[in-house]
Formats: sequence, structure tokens, C-alpha cells
Amino acid sequence: MSTILMTERIARSSPQFKARLAGGFSLLTLVLGVFAQGFIAEHLIVTGDAAATAANNLSHEGLFRLGFALYLIELACQITMTVLLYDLLKPVSRSVSLLAAIFGLTGCGIKIISRIFFIAPVFVLGGSHYLSVFSKEQLQALALLFLKVDYQAETIALIFFGFYAILRGYLVFRSTFLPRILGVLGAVAGLGLLTYLYEPFAASVVPFIVGLGIVAALANIVWLLGFGVNEQRWKEKASAAAASI
Repeated sequence: MSTILMTERIARSSPQFKARLAGGFSLLTLVLGVFAQGFIAEHLIVTGDAAATAANNLSHEGLFRLGFALYLIELACQITMTVLLYDLLKPVSRSVSLLAAIFGLTGCGIKIISRIFFIAPVFVLGGSHYLSVFSKEQLQALALLFLKVDYQAETIALIFFGFYAILRGYLVFRSTFLPRILGVLGAVAGLGLLTYLYEPFAASVVPFIVGLGIVAALANIVWLLGFGVNEQRWKEKASAAAASI
């Protein structure tokens, strides 16, 4: 019941509060994602080397599980942020804001499924009796395969996040209650994510994509946390949207 009451209070809260809440969840999403990917996954997964990856998994199982937990918390924060921004931007265009949220939540759903493959090697290499039909090398190869599937599923999710970022950037640009530059940065970062439609090209420009994404994310976070929205203009947009229905 307390969770329901909290949800209702958030729904009735001011756009300024929602903006800062969205900024907070955006910050958590960024920090948790960077830590789980950059400081855990990147150090434990050895690309193309099944034996080394399996050895890291076995010797740092707790770290793998921590990474899995952080990924799930990151996704919970991202889902919350997506819903809050949908509500915040729907006075600009309810249909476009809804479409953007659908793209964003679809990406989150794909990433949730991908994380099942991230944790799967823990069980594959766990030494369970029913896995004795496989050789050690086969289990190591299977574990690395699961991690590759996790990566491929994540790249699919990034494409949906790209469409989400472009649509959200368009809404911010047209909003009048948020700076247009934030919309431009978000849309350009979204275009960068769409390069994953052809993964070999995206892999060659990863530093650019990541850098642009972080700059856009930080700019949004700083503005939402520090300044929020122009509440008067937001209310004007909301009133105009309600009158047009």
C-alpha cells in the first residue's frame, strides 16, 4: 500500500519535482551502468578467450553476481526515468512522448533478457552434476557464447534507445520549458546509437559514441537536478494540450 501511495504522490507532484527526480534516476542509471560495464564486465570478460573468461568467472563469481545485481538496479532506475520523462514531456506531444517511452521501455525489456545471458556462465561453470556430460572446453565455450549473446542483445537494445533519444530530443527541443541545446545533444547522441544497426561500423567509432552519449547524459542530469524545468511554461503547454483534446 505504501508503494501505491508513493506512486500516487509522485503522479500528483509538481513538474519541477518530477524533473529533479528524473535527473536523479538518470544519474543513478549512468553511474551504475558505467561501473557495472567499465569496472566489472570489461575486466572479467576476455574477448575471444573462453578459458581466460571462465577462469575469471570461477575466481570472481561474487563480482559477476555483483555486476548482475547492478545491471538490474540500473534498469529499474532507467525504467523509472523513462516513465517520469514521458509524463514531463507529454504536454509537448502526448503521442510522440508515448512513442518515445515505448521505444525506451522496449530497450529496457531487451536488456533485462540480455542480463540472463550475462549471469548464465555462473551456472554453466558451477560444476553441477548434470553438466558432466560436457567437457571442460565445451562448458568454457558455452559460457563465452552466452556472454556474446548478452552483448548482441545489448546492441539491439541500444538501437531502441537511439530512437528513444531522438524522439526525446525532438520533444525537448520543442518544449520551451527546457533548453533547446539539450534536445540537440540528445538527438545527436541517439543518432550515434543508431550506428549499431551495422555493428562493425559502430565498433570502429565506439569512443565517439560513448563520449557523445556521456556528454548528452551529463548535460541533461546537471540541468534537471540544478534547474529543473520552467514551471510556468510547462503549465502553459499542459493547459494548451488539455484545451486541444
